[in-house]
Amino acid sequence: MRYPAAEKLEIIRIVEQSHLPTKRTLEQLGIARRTFYRWYDLYLAGGPEALEDRPSAPGRVWNRIPTAIHDQIIEMALEQSELSPRELAVRFTDEKRYFVSEASVYRLLKAHDLITSPAFVVVKAADEFKRKTSRPNEMWQTDFTYFKIIGWGWVYLSTVLDDYSRYIISWKLCTTMRAEDVTDTLELALCASGCDQAHARHKPRLLSDNGPSYIAGELAEWIEAQGMSHVRGAPLHPQTQGKIERWHQTLKNRILLENYFLPGDLEAQIEAFVEHYNHRRYHESLNNVTPADAYFGKADTIIKQRERIKRRTIQHRRLQHRKLAA
Repeated sequence: MRYPAAEKLEIIRIVEQSHLPTKRTLEQLGIARRTFYRWYDLYLAGGPEALEDRPSAPGRVWNRIPTAIHDQIIEMALEQSELSPRELAVRFTDEKRYFVSEASVYRLLKAHDLITSPAFVVVKAADEFKRKTSRPNEMWQTDFTYFKIIGWGWVYLSTVLDDYSRYIISWKLCTTMRAEDVTDTLELALCASGCDQAHARHKPRLLSDNGPSYIAGELAEWIEAQGMSHVRGAPLHPQTQGKIERWHQTLKNRILLENYFLPGDLEAQIEAFVEHYNHRRYHESLNNVTPADAYFGKADTIIKQRERIKRRTIQHRRLQHRKLAA
């Protein structure tokens, strides 16, 4: 139970003027001796004003982000409005060499009314692939998705994605979804990854669904000739290929914001987004590094560098707090 300063002072007066021992008086008042003597020490040291309850929140928080950093965060948020608070926090840490957390960025953007609802619904896969990969080029996922070009009809995007890093190794815009289109995309992936020349003990394992182009004998012969293996997900269970399904959703959330009248226009937009996705977009499941960072072995170095930035930032804030408090 909290007592206002006036009641504390009244209790002290009663104890001082009581003819009974202090212990007996406090027992009758229902006040613990430890509590009373703490009040009494405050009273003797600072008078009645010292009995006022102090606010529980500190007057100065040592880890508070400086105003100048607030302004820089807001400026970056306005310049790169497509970034989420998580992506903005990571981008700011990497570019400004000053650590800020996702929660701090969210609160700051919320206070400035810069948080908007997403324009799409994120659907997460229910399950994970049981045999998780541990290195790049261990397993590739491949699948088709489709786009409509006004006045031309439907075209199909064939993609090869590295399962470990989610890096888009190759892609091709096709007019059909035949086994030949799959092998063309895989040949591009083998060339881009260097797996066509390297003498690897294990070639990449291919994961796909059960579409007609993926169960074709032509594809099976080509995969065997390349020294690769092929596994397929369970029928009616797209979660097995969840990473490439999620890539399709991410791609379409951006690409389908515009209409396309020529295949070249769509191809240019896909190429630009693949470049952004691979090299600029921080992936939460990769500890906020890009797919390219994970694919080319830079992730550990980047994560360790961010930890050093975080430690330096916290030490700097603590030092600034001590200077102000001195």
